[in-house]
Amino acid sequence: MSRSYSLAELAVLCSAKLIGNPDYLISGINTLDEASPSDASFLANTRYNEAANIRYNAAMKQSQAGVVCVDEQAPLIEGRNYLVSSSPSSAFQKILEQVFKDPSSGSGFTGIHPTAVIHETAQIGPDVKIGPYAVIDRNVKIGAFSKIGPNVSIGYDVEIGTDCEIHPGCTLREGCRLGNRVILQPGAVIGSCGFGYTLDKTGRHVKLEQLGIVILEDDVEIGANTTIDRSRFKITRIRKGSKIDNLVQIAHNVEIGEHNVIAAQTGIAGSSKTGKYVMMGGQVGIIGHIELEDEVLIATRGGASKSLKKGKYRGSPAIPLAEYHRQEVHVRKLEEYVKRLKALEADLIEIKSALKSLE
Repeated sequence: MSRSYSLAELAVLCSAKLIGNPDYLISGINTLDEASPSDASFLANTRYNEAANIRYNAAMKQSQAGVVCVDEQAPLIEGRNYLVSSSPSSAFQKILEQVFKDPSSGSGFTGIHPTAVIHETAQIGPDVKIGPYAVIDRNVKIGAFSKIGPNVSIGYDVEIGTDCEIHPGCTLREGCRLGNRVILQPGAVIGSCGFGYTLDKTGRHVKLEQLGIVILEDDVEIGANTTIDRSRFKITRIRKGSKIDNLVQIAHNVEIGEHNVIAAQTGIAGSSKTGKYVMMGGQVGIIGHIELEDEVLIATRGGASKSLKKGKYRGSPAIPLAEYHRQEVHVRKLEEYVKRLKALEADLIEIKSALKSLE
């Protein structure tokens, strides 16, 4: 660390209420169990669940951290330093990003690297950075302050908004549109061809040309090696604020609503649509041409085979979470049920034998 920071400074930085010594100095960050007296740490939100609260509160009592970011409900220990806010994780993140981030980190390349290949018709905004061996095709537009990493390929007629960050190895195919503050993690592919074929008279698969585009609206983030297919003739759209994890496949003509969160290895088939604030766990599967309403939550490995209304779901095919849990209780007792059935069968045999002897 280049310098230490007083708790008074950190309180202003985090917009947090300081409880403790405003002159106390912090020079590092760490987890609760490993923090030293010169480190800042944080206590996870105390409203999660009782078991987690017991675990985290015990860790806080034993921690040597110089200051702990907590929420308003957290139990405080007298004589310790705290930064109190509605979101301790966010407060801690501000410390991490704005204070303790190494100023020398990041790419050493500035401006436009001489090895980048840029078509003469491309329009590059002010303060744009373009890394080594990037390829910018004809009629591309890149907004101010955007960063294009090494080995990025941007096809013709692509438009990228302001303050976007395209990490190394990404591909943006022709005609795609990115809003402002869009982030593409390494290896993301935007605008690959949708999976569409038809059979000819001889039984061979003939490719259907995919001539539509992909639109990523403002503040969208796409994870590493995620692919989003262009539509056959319309638009595949990811609406503003949605966050998509690594290794996700989104097929042609899909519409992802605002502020969705989609975890890794999820696959969404063509022409499906989601509402606002939809959440999908890892390895969720969505069949084509269905709609998920606002605030649908599908747990890990769930499979949606029909349109779903607002609520929590699990299983494949996905069913309401409460119903899934009831079924799981029965599944866990299958061995007990089998034993009981066998006992009942034995009783029936014995009853039949007794009845027969009375005849």
